[in-house]
Amino acid sequence: MVGKLATVAIGGNSLIEDPKHPEVINQWEAVRVTCEHIAAMIAEGWSVIVTHGNGPQVGYILRRSELAADQVHTVPLDLIVADTQGSIGYMIQQSLDNALRRRGINRTILTVVTQVRVDADDPAFAHPTKPIGSFMTEADARLYEADGWQVMEDAGRGWRRIVASPKPQAIHEINAIRALVMNDYIVIAVGGGGVPVIRNEQGELRGTFAVIDKDRASSLLAQELRADLLVISTGVEKCALDFKKPTQRTLDQMTLAEARQYIAEGHFAPGSMLPKIEAAVEFVQMGGPMAIITDPANLARALRGETGTRVVPG
Repeated sequence: MVGKLATVAIGGNSLIEDPKHPEVINQWEAVRVTCEHIAAMIAEGWSVIVTHGNGPQVGYILRRSELAADQVHTVPLDLIVADTQGSIGYMIQQSLDNALRRRGINRTILTVVTQVRVDADDPAFAHPTKPIGSFMTEADARLYEADGWQVMEDAGRGWRRIVASPKPQAIHEINAIRALVMNDYIVIAVGGGGVPVIRNEQGELRGTFAVIDKDRASSLLAQELRADLLVISTGVEKCALDFKKPTQRTLDQMTLAEARQYIAEGHFAPGSMLPKIEAAVEFVQMGGPMAIITDPANLARALRGETGTRVVPG
């Protein structure tokens, strides 16, 4: 590997900058902008493996499937996650290739459709918490309850459908990913947290109705690859305590002890900032040197220590 290895997790919502205009052409533009920041990181000597979210994109495909149910077959959730791994991975591959070539860098970039094993008895299946799909009013969201969905308010941004989010246990393709990274390929993996799969009684892999949190899966990937840095890209420049309250204060750095304290005090919203903090904590407590949480536009500045929130040992 050339230089230090960073796992960079791109949020699915950050690829849709304006929820009122989620058209693909606008998603392309957001991906291109994000890839410029990643390309700058590579140009400075970092080896990078990219992961991404897919919550809104999964919701759009689900909605199309529902609207067309009287004409064509519906699509199960595990196949939708695999679909978005391919489509978003393709957008990142192309955009990052172009951004690197403008800098005189020629690298091969590829997407690995990734399965992530979960425990069939994970208690998360009985308590869905992971938001997927577009934001709605409460009245519109409640209409989905008649179809068997559960819904919740998501960090003051609107209402969304929710599904189970079991803890990732193992990345099925980890050996292939490791070999590619060690041979200097830029890999896009565990998209959308990976396709959640379980082993049935015959020992066979089968998809399951769930969505794995992409930050937790990214943390596991970074741990497995012994990455030097985990970067979690989100919609804010820094994490904050008392978010959206008059007493809100941003955080430049948290030790593991401080992060655990803030989690216990309830400062971070479930389904929003909480899994990002937990993913950063898991990476650092398992030996990772540092995790950074920031938005795409401030990635370079965060790497220089000028902004973002750092999670460090201690």
